[in-house]
Amino acid sequence: MENLLVMKFGGTSMGSAERIRTAADLAAREKQHRPVLVVVSAMSKVTDLLLDAMRHAEAGDRAGLDAHLQTLQDRHLETLRELLPADKQEAAHGGVLSLVADFQRLAQGMLMLNERPARAADEAVSIGERLSALLISAYLESEGIRSLAINAATVIVTDALFGNASPLMEPTREKARRDLLPWLESGVLPVVTGFNGATADGRPTTLGRGGSDFSASILAAVLDAAEVWIWTDVDGIMTADPRLVPEAKVLPEVTYNEAAELAYNGAKVLHPRTLAPLIEREIPVWSKNSFAPEKPGTKIVSHLNGRRGARAVTSTASVALIALEPSAAVVGARLMARALDALGRANIEILALTSSSFRQSFCFLVRQGELSAALESLEAALSLEFAHGYLKPVEVDEDVGLLAVAGEGMRGETGIAGRLFTAISREQVNIIAIAQGSSELTISIVVRRDGLEKAVRAVHGECRLGEE
Repeated sequence: MENLLVMKFGGTSMGSAERIRTAADLAAREKQHRPVLVVVSAMSKVTDLLLDAMRHAEAGDRAGLDAHLQTLQDRHLETLRELLPADKQEAAHGGVLSLVADFQRLAQGMLMLNERPARAADEAVSIGERLSALLISAYLESEGIRSLAINAATVIVTDALFGNASPLMEPTREKARRDLLPWLESGVLPVVTGFNGATADGRPTTLGRGGSDFSASILAAVLDAAEVWIWTDVDGIMTADPRLVPEAKVLPEVTYNEAAELAYNGAKVLHPRTLAPLIEREIPVWSKNSFAPEKPGTKIVSHLNGRRGARAVTSTASVALIALEPSAAVVGARLMARALDALGRANIEILALTSSSFRQSFCFLVRQGELSAALESLEAALSLEFAHGYLKPVEVDEDVGLLAVAGEGMRGETGIAGRLFTAISREQVNIIAIAQGSSELTISIVVRRDGLEKAVRAVHGECRLGEE
């Protein structure tokens, strides 16, 4: 299909009847002159509500579960009443009640078992996206635009890693072209749920938190879309977080590599895995603001011809530094490999890694939300070494923050690291660890958390980010 546009709307862009109406109008406007496929997130805060409801169920707290179910139902029915004319509410009203009942059924099972099976949790948490798709599709239909809400579990095929599944692109391509192309060719505007999929044998999965961006890029790749527009509540990809650096500017264009590095290291604009399916086909992506659609946003492309040096700096305080040290150097010969293997099997993302060559001690940075799982996997894999004292007790430092400087133009630029370290030290901020990949695309720096904001501002100023 020629000139297909995939538009993805995030949680804040779907956060109320007014925002859903705006999203639908943006899609309808583009549909006047080309085919459009929409991917949606759950309404803002709904995924957290669903996860909290499941925690209450797992703990045997029926009253807490019931309260969350009522909140879920009330919010979507209230949005429906604001969104649709009274004479067009009946079908959507029944759809909302049916989906809430599906979630209740799954949560009741968790309540009875006092546990939260991963497969059931994936099916339950995707109810948020299914409710969003139902509402925006119903609004489009009420405006005379043919639309259909589609559960991505019927289209996107994944592996069986519940909670953080990866797509199987060829089976997904077959399903998408069989089940979505006919609707698009007949003039229908499909609204597909983000974040979720299913295994080849039909077991529901999710793509990880923030995975709706990933869903959009998967569908764009398998349908050979012309471009992807990702709508959020910010103006585009910026040289830094404007809450930390008031003079930060929107970047008109960035490369796939730059955008991916910034997302991986804390920038909130994109899900880190979003761009991978698009790179081979060089499908451009726009990051745009649904609250200010007149602004151009940031275009993400394969390569740029521009200034050398850094392009942007991002940061995150929600990290923890884990250090492992053998009691004797000889013990550490295979320690790092075994530790990394354990973390990989637990699906823990390592944000930065440094080591000493002689004692084979090393430290690595993980997200705070994955700290418990990381420690459990390390203790299980290295239990013998800990038990016999071959390894010193694990040291964990949660009072740290990560900043990452990214830019294609940093490759081969002499002195860039020294300038960054000097700028940070001028602010009396101590550098705890540093890491730079062989691509020279990103320099990651770990500092004390109370110095993170000062370090970000220092780097932004030193690199003159945002200047023409």
